[in-house]
Amino acid sequence: MVENTVINGTIHDIPQVWEILKKIPDPEVPAISIVELGVVRSVEEIDSGLLITITPTYSGCPALMEMESNIRDALTENGIHNLKIKTVLFPAWTTDWLTPEARRKLKDYGIAPPATSTEDHLKSLMGGKKNPVTCPFCSSSKTVLTSAFGSTACKALHYCNSCNQPFEEFKCH
Repeated sequence: MVENTVINGTIHDIPQVWEILKKIPDPEVPAISIVELGVVRSVEEIDSGLLITITPTYSGCPALMEMESNIRDALTENGIHNLKIKTVLFPAWTTDWLTPEARRKLKDYGIAPPATSTEDHLKSLMGGKKNPVTCPFCSSSKTVLTSAFGSTACKALHYCNSCNQPFEEFKCH
């Protein structure tokens, strides 16, 4: 059953709204959408229109305002004018919210996706183990961390000793 919502005399097809949102690229990693990234949490009807709830990948994410603007622009271009965008920080975003398609696209883009769930990652760290990060270019695990922060706070910089390529990793939060 398709979920349609009538708001101010206009019919909104909620799955269609999701399809529009799936086309909005992440401002910092344009190879994946904000939906694939797990930033868009929900699309709901409210009395005055639609409520889009988002959670940034990092509480100080510098791309948050751009994401909000891109959402508003995309929906407005598709005839949806009555909308509110709500940012929630709890629960905090986690790499567990990345879709399998996003993980594949990150690797193809040259960014190592997290190899384990956030819970498994934290358990290994608490146990004194650091799992090696697999190079997205050659799939080698002979890599070293060169900086805990990459171009954004949600990524780390690594170097592959096999193919001699620097690369970023989406960090587990």
